[in-house]
Formats: sequence, C-alpha cells, structure tokens
Amino acid sequence: MSADNCSSDCRIPLRNLVNLVKCVRDRVKDGESNESHGDFNLPNFWETLAQATKSTSQEATKLSLVFSKPPLPSEQDAEKMAESFQKCILALSTVYMWFPKSQGMTLRRLIRDATVEVLEGVLQLIDVILSTPPQSLSQEQLTSTGNVWASCDQFANLPKDNRAAVLSLLTSHIAVVKDAIEEMEQAQTEALDPFSDVLDDEDLDSRGNRDTYWSESDRELMAPCQGLMKASAACLRKLTAAVKSNGNASSSESIAQLDDLADITKDISPSVDDLALSLYPPMDYCGVQQNACKVAGVLRKVLEIARASHVCLEADQSWVEFLGGAVDHNLQKVSALAQGCG
Repeated sequence: MSADNCSSDCRIPLRNLVNLVKCVRDRVKDGESNESHGDFNLPNFWETLAQATKSTSQEATKLSLVFSKPPLPSEQDAEKMAESFQKCILALSTVYMWFPKSQGMTLRRLIRDATVEVLEGVLQLIDVILSTPPQSLSQEQLTSTGNVWASCDQFANLPKDNRAAVLSLLTSHIAVVKDAIEEMEQAQTEALDPFSDVLDDEDLDSRGNRDTYWSESDRELMAPCQGLMKASAACLRKLTAAVKSNGNASSSESIAQLDDLADITKDISPSVDDLALSLYPPMDYCGVQQNACKVAGVLRKVLEIARASHVCLEADQSWVEFLGGAVDHNLQKVSALAQGCG
C-alpha cells in the first residue's frame, strides 16, 4: 500500500469521528436534560465533569501528537484512537445531560455553552488535521490543540451553583451599564461635538449645528435620561449585594427565583444602550422618550421580582422603594421635557 493510501485510510476514522461530534454538539445545544428522579448530587456532578473534561483534553493531545510526525498510524490504530476519543466526547455530553433544570437554568446554560465550546474546539482540531499535509505539525494545529485545552480548563472556573451563576451574570451586566454611563459622560465633557472624532472637517462643515451639537433643550432632556441610566446601575449593584448576602440555591423555589432575576436583568443593559444611543444628536425626542420608557419598564419589573424573592429581606425594601421612586421621577421629567420641546 502506498504512503498516500495509508494516509487516506488512517484519516477515515477521523472523518467518522467528525460526524459523531457534530451530532453530539447539536444534541447538547438543543437537547433536554435527563431530570433526576432521585437526589441530584452536585459535588459528584462537578467531580465527574472534571474527569470527563480532563480525558477529553488528553485525547486531543494524543490525537494531535500522533498526526504531527511520522510514521502515521495504521487505519486500525487510528480507529482505536477515534473510538477512545468518541467515548470521551459521549461521556462529556452525558454528564452535561445529567444536570437537571431544577438545579438552575442559569447555571445549566453556562455549562451547556462551555460544553459546546469544547466540542467546537474538537471539531476544529480534527478539521485542521484532515486539511494539512500528513506528518507535519502546523501552527494552526498547535493553536487548535491549545484551544481544546483552554475550553476544557474553563470548567474549573465555572460557578458551582445557581447563586454563583446569577452573581456572575449580574456582575457582567454592571460592567456594561457602567461603560454606557461613562461613555455618555465623557462625550458631554470632552468636546462640544460628540462626532468630532469620527468625522473629518469636510463632513463637519456639511452638517448643521442641529446634527452635531447638543442644544440647551437636548442637554436638559439628557439629565433625567442619565438619571435612569444611573438608577439601572444602582439597581444592579443593590441586587447583586442582596443575592450575595441572602441568595441561596438550597431549594427548587429559591433556585427558580434566582433564574427569574437572571432572566429579567439581562434586559437592563440592552435597554440602557438603546437609550444612550438615542441621546446623540440629532436627538429624536420621541425616540428618546420611547427608550426611556423601556428602561423604566424593565427596572420596574426587576424591582417587582426582586421584592417578591427570597433575596430581598425586610431591610432591603428601602432601596427597592427608593429606586422605584427614582425611576418614576426621572421618567416623568423625560416625558414632560420630550413633549414640551419636541
């Protein structure tokens, strides 16, 4: 048998492995969890998942090394490697499927996304091996192998229960809203024309003042809009502190409440971004008012769900009341100014 035929034959198991990994990936993306009829052991789940990711990482290393130098494996040896890798992939997906929704949808999504990332990395690695000349170790293959290692390693840093998962999401939302507030404040203080850094002189000359500068009425309207943005940040900070102090993932009811908070708070940063974008000139007062109403609506819903959840104790009711009042006050000012100046 020629070297070319040998090369072709030993890659057949890899092509078959690609098909299986794609099927597993799609099942992980869209499949339902296998709800446990008995007690679900969370520490045991993480221990088993760690073993599965470690084995997957090791199999990726073996495969990469075998196809990086002569001699290439025989078809039989390649078949054995593919079967071993297949077992690891199936084990990883099976462990993920063990995780029941009752343990928290927020955490389950994080584990699902991390699992899909591993499977995507494996597919990329095999594709690189199949598409590069045999018996050579390319930089692309090294990079792909490293990507599989990194995607497997990230499981160690995932939140370990639904409370921690919700806290991680809230923290990321705070950062996004904070950036939007700082960007708007910077645009107001740095230059009279917020578009001066993206337009050349000819473009600036061709635009009227209304298109490039904030008028006095614009700036007056911006104040309560920024108040809503700051209320959004304060709401996320207070809620994060409440979840950190009072949140628990010890019962299905409390876990579900944490998921509700995660689901509603994910709408805060997009609504704040939309409001911030609508504040740039030329300002459409009707659009600004609509976006301000969206922010206020989301915040009211967040405060309502937070108030009814276990994370808000009696001592927390004061900040819920205060922020609710701040939202109403700023929205009323936005509506009055937008209707009076539009």
